[in-house]
Amino acid sequence: MATARQLLTVAAGHRAKFVVLAVWLVLVVVFGSFAGRLTDVEENDPVSFLPGKAESVKALEAVRTFPSGEQTEAVIVYRRAGGLEPADRAAIARDRIAINQDPPRGTSRIPPPILSRDGDAALLIAEIDTSGPTADNTLTDATDALRDRVHEDVPPGLAVKVSGPAGFATDAVRVFEQINGTLLLATASLVFILLILIYRSPIFWAIPLFTVIFAEVIARGVGYWLAKAGVTINGQTSGILSVLVFGVGTDYALLLVARYREELRRHEDKHDAVRIALRRAGPAVIASGLTVIVALLCLSLAEVNGTAGLGPVAAFGVALAMVAMLTLLPALLAITGRRAFWPFVPQYGGAGTDETHGWWRRLGERIRVRPRRVWIGTTVALLVLCLGLTQMNSDLTSGNSFRGSVESVEGQELISESFPAGANAPTSVIVPADAPAGAAARVAVALRAVPGVAQVLPVERDPQAGERLSVTLEADPYSEQAFDVIPPLRDAAKAAGGPDVLVGGPTAEERDLRVSTARDNRVIVPLVLLVVFLILAAILRAVLLPLLLMATVVLSYAAALGIGAFFFMQVFGFEGVDPSLPLFAFIFLVALGVDYNIFLMARVREEAHQHGTRLGTVRGLAVTGAVITSAGIVLAGTFSTLAVLPLVVLTEIGFTIAVGVLLDTFVVRSILVPAIVLDAGDRVWWPSALGHRRATAEDEREEDDAAIV
Repeated sequence: MATARQLLTVAAGHRAKFVVLAVWLVLVVVFGSFAGRLTDVEENDPVSFLPGKAESVKALEAVRTFPSGEQTEAVIVYRRAGGLEPADRAAIARDRIAINQDPPRGTSRIPPPILSRDGDAALLIAEIDTSGPTADNTLTDATDALRDRVHEDVPPGLAVKVSGPAGFATDAVRVFEQINGTLLLATASLVFILLILIYRSPIFWAIPLFTVIFAEVIARGVGYWLAKAGVTINGQTSGILSVLVFGVGTDYALLLVARYREELRRHEDKHDAVRIALRRAGPAVIASGLTVIVALLCLSLAEVNGTAGLGPVAAFGVALAMVAMLTLLPALLAITGRRAFWPFVPQYGGAGTDETHGWWRRLGERIRVRPRRVWIGTTVALLVLCLGLTQMNSDLTSGNSFRGSVESVEGQELISESFPAGANAPTSVIVPADAPAGAAARVAVALRAVPGVAQVLPVERDPQAGERLSVTLEADPYSEQAFDVIPPLRDAAKAAGGPDVLVGGPTAEERDLRVSTARDNRVIVPLVLLVVFLILAAILRAVLLPLLLMATVVLSYAAALGIGAFFFMQVFGFEGVDPSLPLFAFIFLVALGVDYNIFLMARVREEAHQHGTRLGTVRGLAVTGAVITSAGIVLAGTFSTLAVLPLVVLTEIGFTIAVGVLLDTFVVRSILVPAIVLDAGDRVWWPSALGHRRATAEDEREEDDAAIV
């Protein structure tokens, strides 16, 4: 035990503080050189997120065995309402000739245009080779080059857009490329402003802010090496990493600094104040950090590669933030001392030595009068907010996942007005070479009979690879209606050609992604609940209290999701929620919501040993109220910065988590949990010894304290 305390307080040493600072400076220099290269190893192609066992992935691997290799279609659509004019047709022919004479890298020759039956539109299909080691750059560079070419000298009134799988992938990559700089600037600026407001000091804000920046830089460097080791990292993961490190790191800093300020009023030596603050607040920070880390590591069990990749990357980020706040921050506090708080310098023996009075104390006293009525009423209010879940649907797809207008979506809309909507992204069917004779013909006939199929055409035949068919669906290939066609399509194909026939393509890939996401929700959610409960039970040395805390956090999560669903559908006008939202929101809200309960109940337990559970709860709320509220506002603010990016899914994640954190801060931690503990009394600590305190001793302490107040 003594060794653990010494390790926890090592940064408070007179000489050790400079050693700790030097070590962190070296780490920043070493890992900072890799932090800027994280974007180079990001995989923003949606296909890279798919689970390896998905049929669409197997189909993609089979496509690569054909002579043409893996091809991604860029669909150039030309449309004029009322019919294409001679000048329009001349422009289409001119574009085709120009592209074929000097094709972008990886782009095959474009065949003659496909005209719509109504004569209003024409399509040029460009195949881009994406089978090489620089596939992502080839795809985006070729698509951008095609767009630049076809947007030149467009006849007035002719709409021209580049869409298709290549267009959607390029637009997604371009959005993700903006994430790092935009999000980092927004997050750092917000944290800076909030720290200025919280500490009201022109100096002190720099200490926690630079500490968390150090942690974020190193976390991104670690993320680079994780990606090199095979972990799937995309722009979304990179953005969430920055937000998480800034939010969680600042929260831990606020908690430690609050205790440090208390101790500066009790101890003249700044090193003693840092040492005692670490001993008192450090265990709560460690418990909170471990809870979040373990919950995030559970994501590693996900089938969806993007979700599985977020687990270790985010866990490393939180671990670095926690370690930075337990080492670098105390070292800086010990170096700068109390003068860094200027102009509001906490003086030894000055006002505020006993911080169990004030607004939060009065709130606790009011709750103590009728705690049962308070927690029942609060629970009912949260259940009402959960009714918003009735508004939730999972209709958000690749086709409507952008906020604002992007060219791929605009092109899809033009195509659906004159062609079967599925022409923008055909479904691939692979009949293997070892299938029975005539299997491909039978499969084609069977596919044409499936409702929702507009057209089936042969694409390529190879003696070694087999035969590839292209299926055009009637519905938008990125819609729920198209996703529903995939299962009967696969059933028909396998019944006609054998179990080895594969159905892939963009629609099948997104459908498989949704199936795997649903599986991840079923597996990971209960696992996280179990893991967090076990950690809470170990920290609080109780069973009943962790169960109650878990119940409040889950209720808060459901209420936040209900509020989010209502706003997404009724206010923001989104088409639906991303299938991954419930899992991401659950992981962050449960883990981070438990954080605040740990901060509160760790202090309540400390106070309960001297004053009893009921008075200890009031005193614990009084002491931690301001700091936890500040932490909640900071964390909600950092996650809300995700909304600055033009992706609906990131807006939904940021909004839901911000609302959930504010509910945890102002309702669950401030009202619901104290009311439940006040109502239950010592029983919440069952079966620990604290749960068997004699009520008479506690009553005497409460009466004495009430008399003083």
